[in-house]
Amino acid sequence: MSSLRKRVLVTGGAGFLGSHLCERLLRDGHDVLCVDNYFTGRKENIAHLLGNTRFEAMRHDITFPLYVEVDEIYNLACPASPVHYQFDPVQTTKTSVVGAINVLGIAKRVKAKVFQASTSEVYGDPTVHPQTEDYRGNVNPIGPRACYDEGKRCAETLFFDYHRQHKLRIKVVRIFNTYGPRMHPNDGRVVSNFIVQALLGEDISIYGDGSQTRAFCYVDDLIDGFIRMMGTSDDVVGPINLGNPVEITVLALAKEVVALTGSRSNIVFRPLPADDPRQRRPDISVANSVLDWSPTIALNQGLERTIAYFDALLRETGRPVIRHISI
Repeated sequence: MSSLRKRVLVTGGAGFLGSHLCERLLRDGHDVLCVDNYFTGRKENIAHLLGNTRFEAMRHDITFPLYVEVDEIYNLACPASPVHYQFDPVQTTKTSVVGAINVLGIAKRVKAKVFQASTSEVYGDPTVHPQTEDYRGNVNPIGPRACYDEGKRCAETLFFDYHRQHKLRIKVVRIFNTYGPRMHPNDGRVVSNFIVQALLGEDISIYGDGSQTRAFCYVDDLIDGFIRMMGTSDDVVGPINLGNPVEITVLALAKEVVALTGSRSNIVFRPLPADDPRQRRPDISVANSVLDWSPTIALNQGLERTIAYFDALLRETGRPVIRHISI
């Protein structure tokens, strides 16, 4: 990445990934405008950045036009967990589609380079494994997850059409399961669910029989992939998979969390939600070769950091944490 100081817009900048990205951009010497409507983003995620003179936070819903002058844009605005994106599915689709149109409009007007945080959900419940970028997916367009899956697919279409029609400099990555500090404690994702339940001594809920697999990337590794992608030459547009190719079953993850927290939580099984993918693992060959990128933080190391974050968060809210009990 160039050492030149840039003005960078991060939509969804107060969210889990967005706040980490804002931190990294500030550390790299840039001016950062964080835009968020705080539906799933949290002011606490960026509170420690507000004293930095190169950081600015703006409450704004990206489904409405925004007029700012910037050099680069990272579009991360959209709820990313089923609990949140299914709460208001119409708004979720609007955030992905209308939000993309508004972001691309800014980029076209000011000639900014623009980054789209797409998702592995564009692959749906995949029939090929692992998933490569040329796989076109197996998505149910009318199911309960379609507001997110199809919204993100349409956003990719818009990005590539703006690239072809208006010569915009675009960068598109597809994010696989990512975890780490500042995940929303009630986002319904397996890592945050398991950790919070284990720390509180509650039953750990597994949907299905636990044999479904996921591959988890620690947030610092993912953000490094973002920066590397944005720093590539303009002919590298993507889409490029970013994620950890080390696969683990959901049941094995639950057992790992129980062991790391020292909890006595029981594991219980519940019905599998509709359209929940059985397997999800990225092929990151393109990221390896084009970005010289691969994850470096092992799952147990990342889980320990994430557990420490949730442990502190729960104690701050006065919830009774049960941890490191001798058995």
